[in-house]
Amino acid sequence: MRACYDARSHVMDSPPRRAPTLLQALLPVAVLIALLALSVYLFGDGSSQGPNQIALTLAAGVAILVGVHLGYPWRELERGIVRGISLSMGAMLILLVVGALIGTWILAGVVPSMIYYGLQVLTPAVFYAAACVICAFVSIATGSSWTTASTIGIALVGVATAQNLNLGLTAGAIISGAYFGDKMSPLSDTTNLAPAVAGTELFIHIRHMMWTTMPSLALALVGFAVMGWLGPVPEEARDLEAILAALKESFVIGPHLLLPAVLVLVLVWRRMPAFPALLIGALVGAVFAVVFQPRALVTFVGETDLPRALVLVKGSWTALFDGFTLRSGNDALDALLSRGGMASMLTTVWLILSAMMFGAVMETTKMLEKLAASVLSVVSSTGTLVAATLASSVSMNVLASDQYIAIVLPGRMFRAEYRRRRLHPKNLSRALEDAGTLTSPLIPWNTCGAFMAQTLGVGAFTYLPYCFFNLLNPLVSAAYGFTGFTIEPLPEGEEEDEGAAA
Repeated sequence: MRACYDARSHVMDSPPRRAPTLLQALLPVAVLIALLALSVYLFGDGSSQGPNQIALTLAAGVAILVGVHLGYPWRELERGIVRGISLSMGAMLILLVVGALIGTWILAGVVPSMIYYGLQVLTPAVFYAAACVICAFVSIATGSSWTTASTIGIALVGVATAQNLNLGLTAGAIISGAYFGDKMSPLSDTTNLAPAVAGTELFIHIRHMMWTTMPSLALALVGFAVMGWLGPVPEEARDLEAILAALKESFVIGPHLLLPAVLVLVLVWRRMPAFPALLIGALVGAVFAVVFQPRALVTFVGETDLPRALVLVKGSWTALFDGFTLRSGNDALDALLSRGGMASMLTTVWLILSAMMFGAVMETTKMLEKLAASVLSVVSSTGTLVAATLASSVSMNVLASDQYIAIVLPGRMFRAEYRRRRLHPKNLSRALEDAGTLTSPLIPWNTCGAFMAQTLGVGAFTYLPYCFFNLLNPLVSAAYGFTGFTIEPLPEGEEEDEGAAA
């Protein structure tokens, strides 16, 4: 009885929580936008290496002060922060293992072999469009844009670097193809999540998305083809023969070294989760390094009194945690292949922690909910409803820094309104993916944006203008909403599939 009494007393003594006003909800957002703008102005491309993290932390502090003013005790805010950060733990673990994979795959000759063969096939004229198509097919097969970027993507960036091509445009092509495949694959987690939240079936959702994704991809491919054919020829292009020779001098090159990449793609295609699949790929890369690249391993470790067997173990172990450093004498190749390791991902993990802290405080104090509810007040037609859904998903990507939240929260908020207007829930699920999934890699502090920038080695603001598919798709979706094209009503007598939502 005493325990029950104490619990009731505690509840009675706790201050009441007040609902935030729109001005209060906007204050942390305004502070964040101002600080991020100042960060980019002062630090440029280096803003994601620490300054943006400070901006997110300070903005979270402002949100905490507003929350305390609204009656939220620190313990509750702290629990919300821990819960919010826990949602991103999977992403951070994948980031760390991708760093390990990059290190061992370079050392094992996997990435050098990809680059070697790619340099002989992908010419500058067709490179960007071909990169987009290749990534689209791989992502459809695996259901993972992250796996595509961290395997095929890093090799394509290597080819582009060797040919002195535009790296922003290259990353834009990779991301465009990877996210097209991610959206259209039944193996994708977001492609399964969106119809579940909206209340429709998976393959109904995928078929409905084709109306927006196929035209958007076609336009994107036209853009990439034009940039390849009509763009200026790179000046002072590096001597490809010298790079090819340096690759063969530094590594054993062969098609058998592509097997770790094939293994990872098969594992993901067989629906193994990304973390164990990539970890297996990283460890197989370490084994391949020991078996096929002993000379490169010995050169990497340098002078040591250790027995040869331990030298090989030390080199592959170092590649897992600290990446690989190449000393070939070719500056361009050395810069390209000196990377990877779990340690290289720690700054990005820091960015995700800071971003999720801000988003968690905003959600715990109901300020995100207030911002979302204010959007509904301006909805007057089907077109504005679709536009509001798209805008809310983009806003959640900016504020909450996570694509899953950008799908779930707007889905919960707008589902009843779509039902009230007798619109088929597949219209909602399509809009959630058109904006929630596709704009996530465009936000530098979003988990997806941080991952793509770190994995591909190209800043988010650098590749953003060239992610043609990701930029076009939400616009096509909004145009369909205002014109009514492919916006399907809910048939008379038919209700939502509540089982799908469950």
